[in-house]
Amino acid sequence: MTDLNQTIKSLPKIGDKIEKKLEKIGIKTINDLIFYFPHRYEKYEICENLNKIKINTPINIKVKIDLIRNKRSLRKRMTITEAIVSDEHGSLEVIWFNQPFLSKNLKNGDQISLSGKIIASNGRLIMNSPVYEKINQNEETIHTQGIVPIYNLTYGLTQKQLRFFIKKISHNFSKITEYLPKETLKRQNLIKINEALQKIHFPQKDQDIETAIKYFKFLELFLFQLKSYFLQKELRIKKANKLEIKIEEIKKFIFSLPFKLTDDQKKASWEILQETNSDQAMSRLLQGDVGSGKTIVALIAALNCLLNNKQAIFMAPTEILAIQHYHTVLKLFKNYNFKMALLTSQKKESNFEINVKNKKEISQVICQEADLVIGTHSLISENIKFKNLSLTIVDEQHRFGVNQRQEILNKNIDDQQNITTPHFLSMTATPIPRSLSLVLFNGLKLSSIKTKPKNRLDIKTDIVGPERKMAMYKFIEKEISNGRQAFIICPLIEESENSEAKSVKEEYQKIKKNIFPEIEVAILHGKMKAVEKEKIMNDFLNNKIKIIISTSVIEVGIDVPNATIMLIEGAERFGLAQLHQFRGRVGRGKHQSYCFLSLSENKNNELFFNKNTNNNISIKRLEALKKYQNGLDLAKIDLKNRGSGDLYGKIQSGFMNFKFASIFDYETIKKAREEINFLSQGDSEFKNHPLLLHKIKKNLEKTHLE
Repeated sequence: MTDLNQTIKSLPKIGDKIEKKLEKIGIKTINDLIFYFPHRYEKYEICENLNKIKINTPINIKVKIDLIRNKRSLRKRMTITEAIVSDEHGSLEVIWFNQPFLSKNLKNGDQISLSGKIIASNGRLIMNSPVYEKINQNEETIHTQGIVPIYNLTYGLTQKQLRFFIKKISHNFSKITEYLPKETLKRQNLIKINEALQKIHFPQKDQDIETAIKYFKFLELFLFQLKSYFLQKELRIKKANKLEIKIEEIKKFIFSLPFKLTDDQKKASWEILQETNSDQAMSRLLQGDVGSGKTIVALIAALNCLLNNKQAIFMAPTEILAIQHYHTVLKLFKNYNFKMALLTSQKKESNFEINVKNKKEISQVICQEADLVIGTHSLISENIKFKNLSLTIVDEQHRFGVNQRQEILNKNIDDQQNITTPHFLSMTATPIPRSLSLVLFNGLKLSSIKTKPKNRLDIKTDIVGPERKMAMYKFIEKEISNGRQAFIICPLIEESENSEAKSVKEEYQKIKKNIFPEIEVAILHGKMKAVEKEKIMNDFLNNKIKIIISTSVIEVGIDVPNATIMLIEGAERFGLAQLHQFRGRVGRGKHQSYCFLSLSENKNNELFFNKNTNNNISIKRLEALKKYQNGLDLAKIDLKNRGSGDLYGKIQSGFMNFKFASIFDYETIKKAREEINFLSQGDSEFKNHPLLLHKIKKNLEKTHLE
């Protein structure tokens, strides 16, 4: 009997190299492999014979190989594998590029199944780079016929390999524990989990996918709400340090700000201050669209904590953002005698003197002496203990693992050695409709900032093809000559042979040499050292650098009011939520800002985008970004465009780690909530459902209400 917790190395044909590839995508055990779901499907229409083929349509044909050979293409420096295949009704030419091993795997006379598109080229019919598999009477064809699952991969791992491994362990689907009670399955008209696994990995028809998705959607939302149900009980008994509202000092601070708070910011601040004025631990989510001003609300809460002579920490997802927050608090809190520090893996800084002989002790001293510590994941390294931590703020909290966030809560011992729970404030730009949040989060308090600060203009957004590129560059040059600055975002750091996507280094060379030779341009990406990144950002903030060419490292939180241009290269390659985050880096000052969505080109400056089979969907996404400025509107459009065929919803997947469910699926959310209410009647501890209770309790050990 197979142990589902066995490592994948125990499976046949998985050596050290494949094991490492699988671990990169989160697959370490057989159980991980079972629950590694497809993100979409390819559907192939079965073509009975070569007389009935359709041009430019995904089809499947069963044929015999008459001839197969390799040849070199001198002009493009690649290997071409050519084959002639046939059945009783005709023959067809097949071509593969840079796969010379195919002539060894496939031999004349082999019966094969091919899936792909047939094109007409110079009067010839050619099947270009089809997926293939040999027809074996003893084995089922899983790569080329019917509905074929497509999984997210990493370099060096193929769809065929992943499907093969999952097929080999599919007999274990029946061993997976069903957590939902029988009466729940019946009431909600759901199939069992083992059936759902079979249908999601190897569907025979569209309805299989729909019924499997229905099961997993309900399961995710049910378990999420049940976890919140128990956490709400747990929160009632957690004790925190009561933070008295220092109302006069807070008012004085707000009046000193160089801008006026919006009504939403005032309301959110008051909600947080009131809840921390209690010995019951706060657990609140502050939600606001990009550029809505969440940071200042969080800093007001931090200020009140410090005025109570208690400690606060502020965790940021990136080093660049942590540094920016640190400089912001130094400026805003300059009239106070607070001890403040920055703590990241590469940078440790404070506004007070640190006397240590051993550099390894600096982090611990900072966390023992500082009133406010701003940092990254370095704040939760194993050797750190806080002095009297009373407020934890986590910015863009979905970027931290659940276990990492829990570690913060376990590191607090106050001066009397009494364990206390810090008040917890997390922030997110993920759009959450308030009506749904009240149903979805049982026990979580939500504060929302719906309006942007006054005098913020909508960002003018445009889609730019190759023919308009030079006109766009001239416009950018004019903006810079007027004193403004620009971001240019690229999908990659370095040029790749396997991708048409532009790289930061490649774009820098082009921009610096050919487009803006007289303008100060710099590169910024995640692999650079902290000192380099900080210098570049400081120079950019001080308007010494006019253009930053960057990867998605600037996606979150960077605040440069003078930057008015956001150019996103290969825009169709990014998710709608990420594009919205990029755009939110501009439009933060009084000047009109612009976002240009540049479409990918190939080496001949042709629109690579036109070759994309998802062209219409991608154009709709980009057009939506032109039309809407609000993240909630974009989230709904993204969900609608994505549809049920694309299982992973990027617009909210980071925040709640849902693979199937959506925060807009009100009916399923409501049904899951009603089911919990029904099951808890007369059994508030769920003792009548031990399997479900065990699942939730195990999950609660590793998480907290967020």
